[in-house]
This record gives sequence, structure tokens and C-alpha cells, in this order.
Amino acid sequence: MMRSLWSSSKLLISFVLTGSLLLGGCASTGSGMLGAGAPAPDPRLTQGTDAEFFSKSGYQACAMGAGAAILACTLSNSGNKAVCMVAAGVAACGVAMGANYYVDQRRSEYANTSQRLQKYNSDVQLDTQKVVTRTATAQQVINDDKQQIAQIKRDLASKKIDKAQAQQQIAVIDSNIAQLRNEVNNMKTKVAGYNDVVKVERAQGNAPELKQMDANISKMNQKVASLQKEVDGLYSQRSAITLG
Repeated sequence: MMRSLWSSSKLLISFVLTGSLLLGGCASTGSGMLGAGAPAPDPRLTQGTDAEFFSKSGYQACAMGAGAAILACTLSNSGNKAVCMVAAGVAACGVAMGANYYVDQRRSEYANTSQRLQKYNSDVQLDTQKVVTRTATAQQVINDDKQQIAQIKRDLASKKIDKAQAQQQIAVIDSNIAQLRNEVNNMKTKVAGYNDVVKVERAQGNAPELKQMDANISKMNQKVASLQKEVDGLYSQRSAITLG
């Protein structure tokens, strides 16, 4: 058991170190999503309590969150640092660690199948609530951007603004769209991760007890799909403005 925990902790540390290197590279080169000189997204998308929910990929969020947690374990007086590090990694990363790793660690915590599945469901429900909370913020930005697009069209038609001025205003909307698309993709990755967890558990013959998890994942996926529809609608309206 101890050997397994130590191996898991070493794997987690390697995961975090690799992620840290990748994050460092991203920080030094800048995000390629928006392009050089692109304006920052609306502050509502980058600030506030829900801004960090899905702004980073699961891999990036895991590397950052687990890194801090593992450091705390190494500096603590914990009698078993390996157990502390593995527990910290699971808490910080969840399914972002990969379905097999996530399942293995949950099994080490919950040998009882029902208790383990309850924990899975709790994790899915928590992430679903994060999607709901984030969608509420995103919807405010999307609604404002749609109004802005309509205003830009009117101003162009009346020659109140020229194409250069319109482009400046649209650039902010483009940044918002890029930010939202990135977050939706990260949400989809989480949904896929939970579906992989179901597959792993179902392969062990636990299919009847996974119905509730299937239902919860489906609910989360519906929430993500609803947000994507809103983002796609905003992109469609923005695309109607051509300044070439």
C-alpha cells in the first residue's frame, strides 16, 4: 500500500513539474488564442469568484492547484507525506488527472462502491454548479456584446463611426468570444473525463450503480451545450459585420 502511494505521489509530482514547465512556456510566449496586441476580454470574464473555474485547461489548473497543495504537504508535519500529497493532488485536480488515475485514487479512499460513486456524483454536481454559475456571468457579457454589435451596425450605417473605429470595438468582442470558446472547450473536456470514469467503473461490473452518475453527467453536458449555443449565437452575429 505504501509503495503504491509513494509511486502515486511521485507520478503526481512529475505531472505537476511537467505542467509547470508548460505553463512557464505559455507565460513567456503569451497566449496564441487572441493574437498579439488583442485587447483583454471583458473584466467580468477574467475577474470575480467564477473567473478561474474553466479559464485554464484541466491540465493547467491541476498543475497550479496541486503544486501549491503538494508544497504544503512537504512543509507540513504530516506523519505520512505521501498520503498527504496524493490526497492533495486528487482534491486539486479531480478528473483532470486522467480517468484511470482519478478512479484508482478514489478506490483507495472508498473501497465501498456505493460510497465511491456518491463521491463521483458529488464531484460532477459541483462542476455542474460551476458551469451554471459561470454561464450566468457569461450571459451578461454575451447580452451586452449583442447590443454592442447592433449599435456598431447602426453607427456604421449612419457613418457615425468609420471602419477603423468599428474594428476597435469589435476587437473586444472577439476577445470575449475567444475567452468563452476556450472555457467551453475546457468544460467539454471535464464532461469527457467523467464519461471516461464511468467507462472504467462499468468495466468492473458496476453498471447498475452508475445510472445516477450517467444522469448527472448528462445534466452537466446539457448545461455546457446551452452555453456553447449562446457563444455560437454571439459569434454568428459578430460575423455578420464585415469590415474588409
